Amino acid sequence: MNDQPILVIGATGKTGRRVASRLEAQDRPVRRGSRSSATPFDWEAPETWAPALRGAQAAYVTYFPDLAFPGAVEKLESLCETAGDVGVDHLVLLSGRGEHHARLGEEVVRRSGVDFTIIRAAWFAQNFSEGYLRDPVLAGVLPMPGGDVAEPIIDIDDIADVAVAALTEEGHRGELYEVTGPRLMSFTNMATELSQATGREIRHIPINFEEFHANIAQAGGTFVADVFTAIARETLDGRNSDTTDGVTRALGRAPRDFADFARNAARTGAWTSAA
Repeated sequence: MNDQPILVIGATGKTGRRVASRLEAQDRPVRRGSRSSATPFDWEAPETWAPALRGAQAAYVTYFPDLAFPGAVEKLESLCETAGDVGVDHLVLLSGRGEHHARLGEEVVRRSGVDFTIIRAAWFAQNFSEGYLRDPVLAGVLPMPGGDVAEPIIDIDDIADVAVAALTEEGHRGELYEVTGPRLMSFTNMATELSQATGREIRHIPINFEEFHANIAQAGGTFVADVFTAIARETLDGRNSDTTDGVTRALGRAPRDFADFARNAARTGAWTSAA
């Protein structure tokens, strides 16, 4: 086993903390990178990048809040250059499915000269339990745009498993794993599964993108709302309405179903008001 550490960028995020914990459970040397960690890493402070990357054998790379944000692709390009300069030999990038800027980020990694694995992920199931849709679920509503467009929503535990495999096993370098859940679901379908899991009614409320923008702006400000509404318009147009075999190719098993996610999240208290 290589005794050089694996850097996990965004180690306090939804996927990063899961990747770091899984690596540690395998007794892999892990360097947790975040603004508040012992190894500082801040996308807004390039001077933190080289110290975090130096001496690492590989890095799991997530860009917060999203590769669609202005300047993100350029920062990723600089990070790749820094990784090559300090001797990191494998980058595992988390990318977004159906997002133009995410594709640009993927190309940056492909051209970097460093070995890579790309994980292009569908919409996260954990947005309902850990993200911006948790409070609406607690309130019994799911206000989302996109009409009846179906999404193959993915449990991010699967993303973490794919990332760990890519970071620790042979055979994943140069691969693109487009990862989805096992079935297509509309937001009405998701609301039904959440209702069954929580034991209380949760209704999908169809809204337009202007209303979606207003909801996001109220919580995160206009700039954040602009970016996330653009992402929603881009990805909720039907382009992602198919499933893929990325999880199966990477792990040799089927992806987890949304119903299993919802039951597990309810069982562990994700939707208790004090969570």
